[in-house]
Amino acid sequence: MTEESQSPPTLQRRIALLLWLVPLGLVFTSGMGLWLHFKGKAAAEQAEQVRFTTAIDGKLLQDDMGKMLGFVGERHVSTPAGVQGLTRAEAMIEGSLGPANAGYKVEKISGPEIGETRWPILIATLRGSDSKAAPLWIVAPYDARPGSPGAEANASGVVSVMAAAHALANASPKLTVHFAFVPHAYDAEAPVMELQGELAEQIGKAGTVLVVEAMGAAEKLMISSRDAGNAALRQATGLGEVVGAESICLEDDFDLSSTLFEFGLPTARVSTRRVVKADEADDTAPDAAVHAAATRALVTLIERLSGS
Repeated sequence: MTEESQSPPTLQRRIALLLWLVPLGLVFTSGMGLWLHFKGKAAAEQAEQVRFTTAIDGKLLQDDMGKMLGFVGERHVSTPAGVQGLTRAEAMIEGSLGPANAGYKVEKISGPEIGETRWPILIATLRGSDSKAAPLWIVAPYDARPGSPGAEANASGVVSVMAAAHALANASPKLTVHFAFVPHAYDAEAPVMELQGELAEQIGKAGTVLVVEAMGAAEKLMISSRDAGNAALRQATGLGEVVGAESICLEDDFDLSSTLFEFGLPTARVSTRRVVKADEADDTAPDAAVHAAATRALVTLIERLSGS
């Protein structure tokens, strides 16, 4: 048989081999691409966990309160100064908890539009070991009533929740913990109910939701809920007292803990005093040592509820 007579079958085998190798190569390169993608994603998630813990310290709390009441100031939509204050509060929270400081990846959920501006719900997340378990939410509104710098409603709550997120940055909880900061809760001129509806939708299924306010009046916590079976009430031992919801949650039509309860969420209010009244000046920073003690109690409550 001549060499010429062998060529067509040989050529056919080579073409068949090539046709087999091409899709195999595509499968291999696609597989490599997916592997590199997920490896990169895993590395990014691992990098997100590199955080910096800061212990609760009265001087640091005092410094943050000074910024909230001074540089940030009023935080509402009724005046240009209040609008500027909301924007500054947003930047302060994101800067404190973000990669350059505590190391969290701060998620920003767009809130309702007011004019041409939207202030976001800010969420910093501490991942838990049980991804299937309902998470714990710690919520602090960062606005204030018009005409007031909002020391207890709610600069002290915001500062305490930021400090708690710093203190727990490298904790290993069983439940995922979401630290959420909300732009509209106290200003009646803002779309408070719309924002709270968006927050409830964002939270979805939760193990417990703690609304943190007014953390500067006493060293011990006051914990209340319209649900007598709320887990936070069972974990209050040694941290403070359980107070009837009728004296805490229902005094204000815009009370966030009461509203979220109406949305079907297992909500409790955590504070150190009763709801701030509309006619209170609310312009005095708390004693730093008292504020620090209450914040440590908050951290312990979060640890108990999250299984840290």
